[in-house]
Amino acid sequence: MMNYIEELRWRGLVHDVMPGAEEHLQETMRQAYVGFDPTADSLHIGNLVAIMLLAHFQRCGHKPVALVGGATGMIGDPSGKSAERNLLDEKTLRHNQEAIQTQLEQFLDFDPAKNNAAIMVNNYDWMKTFSFLDFIRDVGKHITVNYMMAKDSVKNRITADVDDTASSGGSEGMSFTEFTYQLVQGYDFLHLFRAKECTLQMGGSDQWGNITTGTELIRRIAGGKAYAITCPLITKADGSKFGKSEGGNVWLDSNRTSPYKFYQYWLNSSDEDSEKYIRIFTFLSEAEINSLIAEHDEARHLRTLQKRLAEELTRTVHSSDALEMAQQASAILFGSASTDDLKQLDEQTFLDVFEGVPQAEVSRSTVVSGLDIVAALATDTGFLKSNGEARRALKENSVSVNKLKVVEEHTISESDLINDKYVLLQRGKKNYFILKVI
Repeated sequence: MMNYIEELRWRGLVHDVMPGAEEHLQETMRQAYVGFDPTADSLHIGNLVAIMLLAHFQRCGHKPVALVGGATGMIGDPSGKSAERNLLDEKTLRHNQEAIQTQLEQFLDFDPAKNNAAIMVNNYDWMKTFSFLDFIRDVGKHITVNYMMAKDSVKNRITADVDDTASSGGSEGMSFTEFTYQLVQGYDFLHLFRAKECTLQMGGSDQWGNITTGTELIRRIAGGKAYAITCPLITKADGSKFGKSEGGNVWLDSNRTSPYKFYQYWLNSSDEDSEKYIRIFTFLSEAEINSLIAEHDEARHLRTLQKRLAEELTRTVHSSDALEMAQQASAILFGSASTDDLKQLDEQTFLDVFEGVPQAEVSRSTVVSGLDIVAALATDTGFLKSNGEARRALKENSVSVNKLKVVEEHTISESDLINDKYVLLQRGKKNYFILKVI
């Protein structure tokens, strides 16, 4: 067996390890699980750390278990503070589970012929018939309130409520649901220990209390020994939240976040962050990464680390073709690109590349009959202030249509349309305008 903890350590993925876990994992193939929130039909890059924990676990010869919290998804956010975690019905949760497994298949091998094939489970399957009376009898009586109150997650929440009360004169307090959430998560661990011989749960450092409640239930109820490993919560060097862009979450689903935007997110990482991210989010070896860091340090303006990070993740999450499209799109905006390159972009990538660029609509009949370039630049669009300014720009040879320089005699026709709908006008290097044909 490869040493899993050692692999996590050099990648910066270890926060807490329960004593004995490393030796336990060296003895034979083990099963470990990580939980995922199924309240959307896509994971986002905030979930990538958990995914990588499972992926490295499998690569070290062990069997990963991905748990989707269907039962907890039906509760919603136990604190009542998150608008993103609304109560969902079973049909929606099943759909989300299938979509999440498809994304996990990019990182994990689910081939049942393999001894250490990944599996996916849904805690709704064992919680849906569990009555409240059964739960408090079979689970609740084994954990004391004092034990639950001692958890940092509970103490921090109560402290925050006291502070809120002092500052605002009132507080809603901590709900029973939120307080008992650790028991529900702890029972998941107990169930998987019994049903799957799962002896390890992993998660972010903020989950340590909930995970160790599971190990305690296993000790008290099943008389067994289980372990916990947590990783640090990922932060950005500038203090802004990791995993968020100006448009919100960076999703793994290409319909929510295009491969181009996904690629750009990693490409725009700072030097400090990219050195950390390339260890955490790729499968490159320690030697490869150290070599890349040394190369990057010699010429930081070339952004060697950021480019390799963006390449590795875009290829893994999406595909080699999606990576190639994202790189072509980046070249169009930031480097040299041809008209053919521009026309190869799909509509969503084209709109993402030129997000925020001003647009004007022109009728299809105008383009079919031939749209005079001066009218396209000024009269019909307002891109330039006047026909005179348009003519001066044309004489200066500073006007391009779809990245191709044009003269005053040029006429825009249907053959110029990108995705049968758009024409890209440009004055100089950075002044863009889009004609949308309707």
